[in-house]
Amino acid sequence: MSAGFFAAGLAAMALTTYLIRMLPFALFRKKIRSPFLRSFLYYTPYAVLGAMTLPAILYSTGSLLTAAVGLGVALILSWFKRSLLTVAAAACAAAWLTGWLTSFMA
Repeated sequence: MSAGFFAAGLAAMALTTYLIRMLPFALFRKKIRSPFLRSFLYYTPYAVLGAMTLPAILYSTGSLLTAAVGLGVALILSWFKRSLLTVAAAACAAAWLTGWLTSFMA
């Protein structure tokens, strides 16, 4: 690849990432008073994170059963306000244990 192609790609990436971060400051100079818009902007990062994370969870193990068990354990432990490390470790252990047990059944 040529240096010009690399520089153009780098400039395009810099422009798009800067544009996304700069647009809210340029468009919203005053405090946003609309309750709908405020709540929309507040919950958007959580919705995007959930939309990216859930498919990754379900396809991470190669088996929908083991992934669903791990997800279920994670949801239950997080409902009871366990720490992130505890939730992640228990979900991984549950998915691994489910895969190990199903390997004997197949």
